[in-house]
Amino acid sequence: MPTSTVTGQHTKTARMDIHQVADELVRGLGPTLVAALTGSRDRKLPAKWAKPDGPTPTVAFTQRLQLGHRAWATLVTDESAHIARQWFIGGNPLLGEDTPLTAIREDRGREVIEAVAAFLSDQPDA
Repeated sequence: MPTSTVTGQHTKTARMDIHQVADELVRGLGPTLVAALTGSRDRKLPAKWAKPDGPTPTVAFTQRLQLGHRAWATLVTDESAHIARQWFIGGNPLLGEDTPLTAIREDRGREVIEAVAAFLSDQPDA
């Protein structure tokens, strides 16, 4: 995957309102998985964040939402939403067999973005 794709998606996500970021993730992954990737114990909180007049997530939750969105949006440019969702919930050898959801929750951003790039490049051992 070209570096321009990674940086381009970073720029797009950074310019989005956090409520829009949450909305796109909730629509793609569902509120339970979005709660899991942020570390929220409240499965209903992501749906609240997704509303334009909803509460603003904490800084840590915002960072994880943005990372999750970058990964999601990059994946769905080349893959179906179903494949992207499977990528988020499946064990990944580049993440020590952790799921990308877990890696995002643990703030392992570089590893997550490298795993996205490897998946889209079809290079699982990259």
